[in-house]
Amino acid sequence: MADAVLVANGELRWTPELTALAAAAPVLLAADGGADHLVRVGIPPTAVVGDLDSISAATRAWVGEDRLVHLPDQDRTDLEKAMVHAFDELAVPGLTVLGALGGRPDHELGNLGLLARMARGLELLYLSGDGVMLAVEGVLELPAEPGETWSFWTFDPAVRVTLRGVEWPVEGADLSAAARPSISNRASGDRVVVESVGGAVVVFRKRRP
Repeated sequence: MADAVLVANGELRWTPELTALAAAAPVLLAADGGADHLVRVGIPPTAVVGDLDSISAATRAWVGEDRLVHLPDQDRTDLEKAMVHAFDELAVPGLTVLGALGGRPDHELGNLGLLARMARGLELLYLSGDGVMLAVEGVLELPAEPGETWSFWTFDPAVRVTLRGVEWPVEGADLSAAARPSISNRASGDRVVVESVGGAVVVFRKRRP
């Protein structure tokens, strides 16, 4: 069970697994129009956070005005507002985000950049049908299964990344998205060690069929 779940306003296909995850979450948030996803499975959120320009009128009435957190700040996306609200205002120890990936490429890129800026390791996960994403700053050892697919990249060429426990290890390399990211690497054992110096590295662990 996740400590808290946040539903973003990107593409989201509900599966039994994701529905159960949302239903069991002690704290369930929606980033503005992400609340419309929750209507489809009938699970009311703890709160809806954002500038509230995307949530439908019907969903707003279903949620109730007392659960709306109106933050009109236009310098941040609704997803960022909701994530900051979860960690800073609600003090959740961990957050799993649904609906942050897929859909418009500009939104997805912005959401990935946000993940890198937050860089909370296993405390902040983006979950999709393909796998799970997180961002690491410093050193983190992650559980793995031999042969599964992992990818790693940064948004800043100044960041240096070291990877161990993978078929193609890396030592202090530039893995920026515009240079030579480590895409479709493979775990060589039951642990993958990621070390990032000077900033964050984004990690994608592909779900096995």
